[in-house]
Parts: sequence; C-alpha cells; structure tokens
Amino acid sequence: MDQDSPRELVDHLEREFTRVIENLKQLVNSVTSDLLYRRPPSVTIGENLLRSAAVLEQTFGGLTANLWDDPFEWTLPETLSSAELINEYLSEVDDARQRAFRSIAGDRELTKYISGPSGEPQQLFAVLVDTLVKASGYHGRAVANLKMLFGEGDQKGII
Repeated sequence: MDQDSPRELVDHLEREFTRVIENLKQLVNSVTSDLLYRRPPSVTIGENLLRSAAVLEQTFGGLTANLWDDPFEWTLPETLSSAELINEYLSEVDDARQRAFRSIAGDRELTKYISGPSGEPQQLFAVLVDTLVKASGYHGRAVANLKMLFGEGDQKGII
C-alpha cells in the first residue's frame, strides 16, 4: 500500500458514500413500515432503498473479499420487511464501506485496475463512481416514489 499518496479524493468519495447511506437511513426513518412496500409504484420505496444498499454492498464486498455476489437473495422485501430490519442492513452496509475504504491507502490506488463485477479489469475509481451513481439513482427513485404517494408538499426534510 502506498502510504505517501494523499487521501483527498479517497476521503471525498468515502464522504459521498457515507452521505448516500445516511440519506437512505433518513428516508427509511421518515416513513412508516407499511409505506415501504406500498404500491402503486411498480417498484416501491423499500425496493428502491434495498437496491441502492445492495449496489453498495456488492461493491464493498467485491473490494474487500473479491466476492462480487449480487446480494439479491438476502435483500428481498420479504426478508427486510420493516424499517428496523432495513436499518440493521444499512448499518451492515456502512460497516462494509468502512472496511473497503480502510483498505485504500491513498489517491494513487484509485488508478489501479481491479477485477470488477463483470470480471473485466476496471479502474478502481471508475468502479467507485459507477457504484455511487447507481446507488444515488435508486435513492432518488425511492424519494420520487414517496413524492408520488404523498404529493410534492406533504413530506418534510426528505433528501
């Protein structure tokens, strides 16, 4: 590991991932459990929350253990059926984030190529940015679902 490389970009990326996880927790805590999987949206608030967290978990698991498994099976709405269970899962994802970022010594490591989720070599920076975009997109869909259920002005403080 390169101890001489600054961690400015790594630290910035970690803050952004932390922000996504905190936003997911805030959203989970802002709705009642019965609203998490309420339809009519074709994909519910809870499903989008879980997809966002699963994208994060897959990347962090890949970076720390080279296991790029899709966490689909243990992130089903039937398994994570309440706000409490989703928050526990988000805490586990946050722990995985911390482990992954502890393993990145400095900004220079972001230019290294890793075997990514597709099995093809990808630059670490690209993997992280792609994950951040996907996770943020699912979070945005969850917020949009909430707005569809309640209208623009009915919820307060939702990010």
